[in-house]
Amino acid sequence: AAEGCVVTIATGRMYASAARVAGGLGLNVPIITYQGALVKNLIDGKVLYERTVPVDAALAVARYAAERGLHLQGYVDDKMYAVADNEKSRAYSKLSGIPYDVTDDFESIARQGAAKMLVIDEPEKLDRMMDELGAYLGEEARLTKSKPHFLEILHPEATKGHALLHLAGHFGISREETIGIGDSWNDLELIEMAGLGVAMGNAVEKLKAAADYVTASNNEEGVRAVIEKFVLKRTLG
Repeated sequence: AAEGCVVTIATGRMYASAARVAGGLGLNVPIITYQGALVKNLIDGKVLYERTVPVDAALAVARYAAERGLHLQGYVDDKMYAVADNEKSRAYSKLSGIPYDVTDDFESIARQGAAKMLVIDEPEKLDRMMDELGAYLGEEARLTKSKPHFLEILHPEATKGHALLHLAGHFGISREETIGIGDSWNDLELIEMAGLGVAMGNAVEKLKAAADYVTASNNEEGVRAVIEKFVLKRTLG
């Protein structure tokens, strides 16, 4: 950042949760949250980019989950709603550091414009569901996994890649000058759309196959290696 680069985070977390991490890092730029559904300025809270789940798709997800007794969560106005107060909702709340409200009226959540909807279940079950639900929703929504047991439903343009390019345009930065670094399924569009797409050494294989460059793992300071190789050596000569 001291060399004139814009450095930010791109996460599937809700803004309230991500803002704590960004604040601890001393970042004062917009951050990409909800898998790219919301880009919001850390200092004044100004929204630069927002894409909510289309109402028809969100209603379909709510009904699909209710019919199958699935654990569903929804996010509206940076508040988290869970279908039940159970081990899954409590564990997620502990992970994100965010409280939640319980509601059995997810159709109301869907109509309010959810940043994302989340199903928590066993990885193998979610993999099967991803194909089934994806075929059911078609192009009306985007499905991705941030963790093996998290299936997320979003607006088709709610990707870290779309958000990155929008943010770059906001700062007058060309696509060629951007770097996207990730390790999971939800980082695919980020590394595909960035000028330089980087997969961590511990990334899922699908991401490594799509990346322009594979760095060391997160336990081996892989991000630092990218910054030193592609940013500092160029700016410092």
